[in-house]
Amino acid sequence: MDIQFKILRYDPIKDEAPHFRNYTSRPDPKDSILEAIKQIRDEQDPSLSFRYSCREAVCGSCAMVINGAITLACRTTVESLKIGRIVIEPLPNLEIQKDLIVDMDPFYLSMKTIQPYLLPSEEPPETGHRIIERKMENIDQYINCIWCGSCYAACPVASRDHRYLGPAALAKLYRFIKDPRDGRPSTHWKIVDNEKGLWGCDTVFRCNEVCPKEVRPADGIEGLRREIIAHKAKKLLKKKS
Repeated sequence: MDIQFKILRYDPIKDEAPHFRNYTSRPDPKDSILEAIKQIRDEQDPSLSFRYSCREAVCGSCAMVINGAITLACRTTVESLKIGRIVIEPLPNLEIQKDLIVDMDPFYLSMKTIQPYLLPSEEPPETGHRIIERKMENIDQYINCIWCGSCYAACPVASRDHRYLGPAALAKLYRFIKDPRDGRPSTHWKIVDNEKGLWGCDTVFRCNEVCPKEVRPADGIEGLRREIIAHKAKKLLKKKS
């Protein structure tokens, strides 16, 4: 069956405004949207630009908007959309570089700000860390983040305030704070203890809805808020005593 693809196009070199271009294609119903747009690029328009890599929902490169929903093109099949026309757009909240490719630098900069790696307070033991499984269960969901930027693109706060760190970065910080191997001092939390950090979140849970790996970033933000409030309370009680 022929399917109409309506794909947003933009080429800054041509100095043209973003616009939609229509394509007619006949992909296999079980093909992913990624395979379908690759077919369009290979057979109809070699200038069509988009990102992809693993094609197995691991790298997060092919995040885009398909029929109004932020998702991964490699894990969305043609038949799952149950419609004869498919509209494809780039991720919102990020500047379009060309067609479906957006500038991910603001997202990566947010992640870099919170230092998304272990900061141990001492040298690891020679035999390695032995961690209670229950403690790792607290952070398992956040480890699954693939840095696709879907939550950042869906966040209403990021859309109106470019200073906001975004859901992924805040949830990732919570992941490391709760990791028993991490020893970053509480003073490190100051980078997020403000309106551009965890207090800027509107708590509308859009980030939870769009995450392809069910990370639920809003849960991490709420957890981080509890951690900071508890730390401040302990500090205040210590001063009074």
